[in-house]
Amino acid sequence: MSSMWRETSRAIGEANGFVQRVVNLPRSVIGCFSRAVGHTHGRRNQASQPNFFAYPQEPTIIQEKWAFLASYEQQYGSVHPFFYACRFMEVLKMAEDDKKLVLLYLHSPDHPFTPTFCRETLGSELAVQFLAANFVCWGALANRGEGLHMSPTLRPASFPFCAVVAPASDQLVEILQRTVEEKGPAFGISRAKEEERIRTDHQLREEQDAAYLASLQLDKEKERLKKLALEERVPKVAEASNKAYNEKIKQNSTKVSATIREKQQNKTTNIQDKCSQDTQILILFPNGERRGKSFLSTDKIHSVYRFIDSLNLPCIGSYKLISSFPRRVYGADPMSVTLKDAGLHPKATLFLELV
Repeated sequence: MSSMWRETSRAIGEANGFVQRVVNLPRSVIGCFSRAVGHTHGRRNQASQPNFFAYPQEPTIIQEKWAFLASYEQQYGSVHPFFYACRFMEVLKMAEDDKKLVLLYLHSPDHPFTPTFCRETLGSELAVQFLAANFVCWGALANRGEGLHMSPTLRPASFPFCAVVAPASDQLVEILQRTVEEKGPAFGISRAKEEERIRTDHQLREEQDAAYLASLQLDKEKERLKKLALEERVPKVAEASNKAYNEKIKQNSTKVSATIREKQQNKTTNIQDKCSQDTQILILFPNGERRGKSFLSTDKIHSVYRFIDSLNLPCIGSYKLISSFPRRVYGADPMSVTLKDAGLHPKATLFLELV
């Protein structure tokens, strides 16, 4: 098996070197060789005689066939998978005859990822051998020729772009069936695990929901009992509070009443004391006029004279006060005597006599 890989690799290397040399030939020679390669490699199961000396009838198309290889090997050398220099439909026919898939590569020389991909991936010896044994490889420039026309159909999201194309539907179905048979059990196990995980999560959520509902119901019951106890206690508390309030009002009323009585008593006492200290003096004037005034029993007779002087009555000059019975004159001598000591308390009548 290893000897077969070495022979295949050597053959690919020789072919790539040969292609590199052919690219540098004139267009007329390249056209002739293109037809030879197209018939020899593109249709290996059909016997045909190449015409090396016929002038190419489609020089532009032949030039496009070699444009990809010329651009690729100019930048990255001759170590790469064997790309057939022919039309894409011819490559599909080759793949159908060889019972292989087609590896389609669209080359974008200006893309920043292209150099790394070409040197490290397509330039890998392992990749070259694997692709030579299992695929029919075909490449094209993304900005010209068939590659430019195929880009709208393939719609590459980015470059470098590779696609595996099946030349016949039966082969694709066979490959897919084999993939399902090989990978199906693993997918089935993964699906069973996923279903078990979903079922476990669903059961766990149901248990959590049930526990939450039970806790919520318990909290509601506690709240109901608490509210019921509060409703039963509120009337008792209100009754006790009303009783205490009424008792307090009663006590306050008693205190207020006692205070009012005390104040009234004090007021009465003060009035009585004041009344007991007041002296009512009635003064009779010569013209028959009368004037009365209250004095304190401790006031002096001089206060009565000041009161009369404050009246500013006309025709009254010098005068003296005389009591009728017993007759007594209250002149200059008894001015400093109090009304009580003079015998005028609690009331007395004095006559004003002009001097």
